[in-house]
Amino acid sequence: MAKTSGLNRTGVLARVTVAAVTAALVGTTTAAVAAEPVGPTFKPAQQAGGLAPSAGAASAAGAAAAAAPAALNNLYGVHSNGDVIGYTPVPGDAIQRIAGKSGTGWVNYKHMNQADTDGRLEGDWYHSDGWYGITTGGRLHYASDGPVRDLGGGWNIYNKVVSAGNTGGGAPDDVLARDSAGVLWHYLGNGNASLTQRYRVGSGWNAYNQIAGKGDVTGDGRADIVARDSGGTLWLYKGTGNYRAPFSSRIRVGSGWNTYNYLFSPGDLTGDGRADLVARDGAGALWLYKGKGSSSSPYTTRSKIGTSGWNGFRMMF
Repeated sequence: MAKTSGLNRTGVLARVTVAAVTAALVGTTTAAVAAEPVGPTFKPAQQAGGLAPSAGAASAAGAAAAAAPAALNNLYGVHSNGDVIGYTPVPGDAIQRIAGKSGTGWVNYKHMNQADTDGRLEGDWYHSDGWYGITTGGRLHYASDGPVRDLGGGWNIYNKVVSAGNTGGGAPDDVLARDSAGVLWHYLGNGNASLTQRYRVGSGWNAYNQIAGKGDVTGDGRADIVARDSGGTLWLYKGTGNYRAPFSSRIRVGSGWNTYNYLFSPGDLTGDGRADLVARDGAGALWLYKGKGSSSSPYTTRSKIGTSGWNGFRMMF
């Protein structure tokens, strides 16, 4: 698998070194990792119900320019009572509910995101191995096998937090955070769920009311994001693999996206190696936009993957 520019998929130790050297930033750094229980539960769930890698996934993994295909992940929804319900991808570009609950007690949390914190290939796929959640008190927590971990405080300065994949060009997933002034900050994953210091990567991001992404959409192996402005226009930001300037200039995707009250990306839901976009409309239906591997036209025509009732989730990721 080819390396990208910037930090590469073998650079986990280098990131740990960076974190050790640059350990503090106004209470928002998360290099220290605690391991004691902090309340909510997480249940590791089955992944990818019966999907086999498609030709698209194989070509994405093997292409010379690509670092990796998008992770094949479940989709999760959080109810107001703190229950987390999981849905796994199944053949036919569909999702199927996972029996039981994938988590409980996630009441006082916001900005929840899946993350692949080690960047390791598991069989034919990359998968998220847990999720980040920020408490209403501004603490960053991470849930995976074992107790939920407290990774540090100060996260209440952000009004949007997204883990869009390895946006810094390395192996683990990274984190993007927007503050109240519209400045976008980049935290790099160390490989153990902790994060490096933050890097300022842009301003003016308050122009967007939705920001989403979880891996490569355009076919170059680098994680991309999309953002919707107040007029309903959706914009694509292609990943560069450079952790200090992770995205190129925006590209207009289309208009009319204000019909949706929620946009998010769990990653690849179809097994083709491309990150997909999921949109929820006002009637509570869920729509899938499959990634195409193109910058000029990144998504296919939408298909309905949930008929109604999805407005019952206060967060989805």
